Order: sequence, then C-alpha cells, then structure tokens
Amino acid sequence: MKKLGLIINPIAGMGGRVGLKGTDGADTVAKALELGADTVSPARAVETLGGLKRVGVEFELITYPAEMGAAEASEAGLEARVIGHITSGKTTAEDTKHAAREMLEQGVDLILIAGGDGTMSDVIEAIGTQVPILGIPTGVKMHSAAFANTPQTAGEVAARFLSEGLPLREAEVMDIDEEAYRENRLVAKLKGYAQVPYEPVMMQATKEGSTGYELADQKAIARWVVESMERGRIYALGPGTTTRAVAEELGIYNSTLLGVDLIENYKLLARDTNEQHILEVIEKKPITIIVSPIGRQGFILGRGNQQLSSVIIKRVGKENVWVLATPNKLKATHTLKVDTDDAKLDREFRGYIRVITGYRQTCMIKVV
Repeated sequence: MKKLGLIINPIAGMGGRVGLKGTDGADTVAKALELGADTVSPARAVETLGGLKRVGVEFELITYPAEMGAAEASEAGLEARVIGHITSGKTTAEDTKHAAREMLEQGVDLILIAGGDGTMSDVIEAIGTQVPILGIPTGVKMHSAAFANTPQTAGEVAARFLSEGLPLREAEVMDIDEEAYRENRLVAKLKGYAQVPYEPVMMQATKEGSTGYELADQKAIARWVVESMERGRIYALGPGTTTRAVAEELGIYNSTLLGVDLIENYKLLARDTNEQHILEVIEKKPITIIVSPIGRQGFILGRGNQQLSSVIIKRVGKENVWVLATPNKLKATHTLKVDTDDAKLDREFRGYIRVITGYRQTCMIKVV
C-alpha cells in the first residue's frame, strides 16, 4: 500500500486578509491575530483530504500531531498514523523540517504540504528531492511551481499519483523576502528544486514578472480605465505593475505594488488596505475591483490579494470585477483562474470574462 505524508503549516495564509502579506516570524503572527486573522490552512487541507477520501484510493496516511495534520485528517474522516511531537499552538518552521525528515524515514511515497512558499522552502531544505512533494495552496504568496491550482485539484493530483503513478518533474521552489514585500519591494529567490507529480493542467506554474516592453501596453490600459472611472464610486486596485499603471495615470505615485489600494474621485483614499476596511467602505458606497492575473499562473483572485476576500467579492459582484492584462501576459497565461475560500463563488466565475488589453481594447478569456 502506498504511503502518503501530510504536513500542515497551521499559520500559513493568516496574514492575507489583514494585509500583512505573510506570517513569517512570531511577531507577524501575533500582529495577524491582533488584527483578527483567521486560520486558512486547516480548512483547505480538509478540503483536499475529503476529495481524496471520495475518490476511494487506498493509502496509508502518516502525519504529525494536532493542527499539523492529525486534527484535519480526523475531520476529513480519515485514519492516520501520527508520528513526532509538537507544542500545540506554538508550531515553528523547525517542526515542519522535523516532520519532513521523519516522513522520509517512514518511506512515504508522496508528502502533501499545506502552506505557502516559506513552508515549501523549509521542506526542501530538510529533505531536498528525496521524496516527491505536492503543495496544497494555503499561503499568501505562492510563486513556486510545486503547488496544485486549488485544494480540490491537489487531492485529484495526489489520488492519480498514488493510483496511476504520474511521472515526476523538477519544479522551482521560490520564496520572497517578506520584510521587503511589506516595504513594496518584490525580492524573490530560488530556494531549490522539488520533485512533484507532473500534471500540467492542475499544477500551477512559477510566477513570471512583467517585462519592460509591456510598459506601453500597461499605459494604454490605464488610460482607458481612468476614462471609464465614475465619481462617487470606489475602485480597489489589486497588486501588480498593470494595476499600478492605473494609479500612475491618475498622478498617484505612492500606491502599493503588492497590496490593495482604494481610489475615490481620482484620488488615493487608502493605501495598502485590508479586508475589514474594504468591508466598511462597501457599506457606504459602490465599489469596483480592478485586478490583473499573476504572470503564467493566471490567478486573478485568491493569490496575493486575499484582502479581496470571498465575502467582499460576493458583495461587489462579478459584474464589478475588472480584469486588466497586456497581450503579452495573456499569451503566456491562456486561461484565468480563481481560488478563493468559497468553492461556490469560484464556480460562479467559470466561463468567460472580459479582459481589458489596451486602449478601448478587450477580449474574452475563459476562467477555468
């Protein structure tokens, strides 16, 4: 019988909705809790495990205690062999590394990892490419190519690997400097490579940045967006260089590249805001969300912009979500994706959505 390892980073993703852009470090976790952050990883891991259970693939599940896997396995209705020791409520990166090493010793065939880029980096630091791994996306930032597109597809890929023996490929594991990220600077580093199941449709690609020659297209997009803006309506600008071009077209040069800004009457209303503040604004005025897909990955919601939560998106409405993308970015992306914490909402976005690609230019792109 195949052996499946499960490691959950219970704090991964907590900083997203409250605008902290990650949870590296005890001080950041404490700040996230102070701001009212909720856990993300446990529920998304249970979603993956539930899918695995429904498929009916036979495997032995090996995991770590309490919130690092045992609790989630129990909630999903799966029996698990629990190894290792942790101090519940005070898990660290070292716990993740110990778990990975012990699962290597147990001879697992695949390790499911619920976390973000930092969690994935900890695992490959501990075991390198000795065991195939598969990421359940739960972090704020997920630039690595070792993650499935969604928790559901993580379960599907794991089931196919365990039952059919999917081939393996080397995937880049990236991580960014969170302190630089909070200062509006994106500093990404290659941490290493992982062996992951090869499934080109259900696995995400490594994030790709914008190129210099896209600048003219971004300015053309921004010009039309600004012309389309209405007074009395709030515009929430998501992260990215294409959305930042909108702020610059308005003469706003202190916008955040990696957070969410609010614009009202062509002026900056709030810089680098969070879910709670956006919810307060929604109660008073109409709002339009403006986002751009992550390069090569195609995610427009649910990656890097968790401040725009499912609660907010449902209140705003799909019809008030504007998507901006240069033609060059769309060539590499082909389709768009949504991965919020609400599966029903994700399904509502399926189909075609209008994408602004230039001045008075749009095209219809499929959301899968």
